[in-house]
Amino acid sequence: MPFPLTPALTADCVVFDERGYVLLIRRKNDPFKGSYALPGGFVDVGERVEDACRRELREETGLKVGALRLIGVYSDPYRDPRGHTCSIAYLARVGRAAVTAGDDAAAAEWVADWRAETLAFDHALIIADAERLLEGA
Repeated sequence: MPFPLTPALTADCVVFDERGYVLLIRRKNDPFKGSYALPGGFVDVGERVEDACRRELREETGLKVGALRLIGVYSDPYRDPRGHTCSIAYLARVGRAAVTAGDDAAAAEWVADWRAETLAFDHALIIADAERLLEGA
């Protein structure tokens, strides 16, 4: 029996530094070209989701992280205008760290007030959920 048609699997990473700033990229490509977004992307076949999260973070920002904490699964069929995606989002914490844009990120930067920005996809919801997770920790 062939595999069923399913949503594309992605991983996103919310990274907070010691100041409480969140790491965001500016998207180089559509959709949402030029908008802030979380580092993340598609999971490769044969790759664990956690490894995809770390890989995408490293490729887009140059940042390497160790421990990841699951924030949640985001599967709204309309979260990505290209088609149905399902994202598994993780949380990482770091001290102060320099970042540099790479891969499909036009820029990578630490943002103090992410709520004042327009974010791509459902990334504002994911960051808000990450903050609630930290508050409950």
